[in-house]
Amino acid sequence: MGAYCNDDLCLSPSYNFAYWQGLRFSKHIHDNVHGNIYLEPLFLKFIDTEEFQRLRDLKQLGLADMVFPGAVHTRFEHSLGVYWLAGQAVHKLRTDQGSELGIDPFDIRTVKLAGLLHDVGHGPFSHLFEREFLPRVLNGSKWCHEQMSVKMVDHIVDEHNIDIDSETIKKVKEMILASSEFAVAKGIREKQFLYDIVANGRNGIDVDKFDYIVRDCRACGLGCNFQFQRLMESMRVLGDEICYRAKDYLTIHKLFATRADLYRTVYTHAKTKAIELMIVDALVKANDYLEISSHIHEPSEYWKLDDTIIKTIETAPDQELRESRDLIRRIRRRDLYQFCNEYAVPRDKLETFKEVTAQDIICSQKTGGVMLREEDVAVSNVKIDLTRGRHNPLESIKFFKDYESEEKFSISDDRISHLLPTFYQDMIVRVYSKKPELVGAISEAFENFQLKTYGIKAQVHATPEKKKRRL
Repeated sequence: MGAYCNDDLCLSPSYNFAYWQGLRFSKHIHDNVHGNIYLEPLFLKFIDTEEFQRLRDLKQLGLADMVFPGAVHTRFEHSLGVYWLAGQAVHKLRTDQGSELGIDPFDIRTVKLAGLLHDVGHGPFSHLFEREFLPRVLNGSKWCHEQMSVKMVDHIVDEHNIDIDSETIKKVKEMILASSEFAVAKGIREKQFLYDIVANGRNGIDVDKFDYIVRDCRACGLGCNFQFQRLMESMRVLGDEICYRAKDYLTIHKLFATRADLYRTVYTHAKTKAIELMIVDALVKANDYLEISSHIHEPSEYWKLDDTIIKTIETAPDQELRESRDLIRRIRRRDLYQFCNEYAVPRDKLETFKEVTAQDIICSQKTGGVMLREEDVAVSNVKIDLTRGRHNPLESIKFFKDYESEEKFSISDDRISHLLPTFYQDMIVRVYSKKPELVGAISEAFENFQLKTYGIKAQVHATPEKKKRRL
């Protein structure tokens, strides 16, 4: 009998038999990335709730579909994909090392459930809600969707009377928080390697990234040179840590490089950011009347909040929402905030960089001509890295020589290739004009700011004259 193989992962016959024993009583759906995904009864109890079905109304990439029309996939299918890959990963480890690792059905259930529910508390419009909207209306809010996810897990269990033991739920919530600042201290966890499968706070390699990188590339029509299947097939636990073959170093580098390329090309596309700035302004103006931010306190209210809030504002007749409606209408008619210019913060200035504000640009305007106001300018500070800021993420990953070896070790870049990057973070400052007739004045003030701050114009080229003349 040959090995079972789908588009994502080839598995041994022994694994195939054990795995399919559990799938006999499952329902299945066909996913456009992973093929058939099998859903066992326990997980269907969570999926078939209004709180989880809400994920169908949260686009995975927020507003990116306004630039990449195919990017309309949602948190729903992403969550199913992470559930599936989490199950494959933990089953693979159990098949290869089950006796020494002590992986049991409880562990498998908790890892898969954490994969399924890791984004159930996510806000509208990708990360815009928690990173840009909430800080503006709640004075620097530190709210995060991982915390809401664990609250939502408890709410779903209670609201729908799901029969599941409290220890499973406790572990699931710890796994969801594993890569956040609210993670349980590593020293008091048993089987720490299980916490690295869904949300890896140790080195950033997890099935969440495996799914969204491939899914996002496919939806946006981009090529994907990263193959997560190779890593899942060869991973191994040494010293309570998932390690990888030394020969897979460049495959792991491709994971982080592909993610960074998606950030640059898709997630922070200049036009996408212009639309996001407009949506944030619309939500802020509507917040007092609709009390959008009040939803974040209780799961019973939060699940009602999704991307359709924009349609609610757009179609409401209320005078209090007029300014928000006007902004959304501008987006529909492609009358966007105008991109003026951008620059990459010089490498030697990154450590002391402070986010640029509209006030910084206004204060750099020379006397004479039109007088700019702070509300005329929008600034986007875009950070792109390989998940570890200015540090090389591969420094925190452990490797092994071959399957006969019990030694794990780190590998430095210079031992692999001199073509790999020696710097791991970009900070890009972009400035937009909210009115097309002010592009010229704002572009000039932006250039003055660069000269005052760095002594040079850090931008690649001047703002095109035709853009300055656009009315």
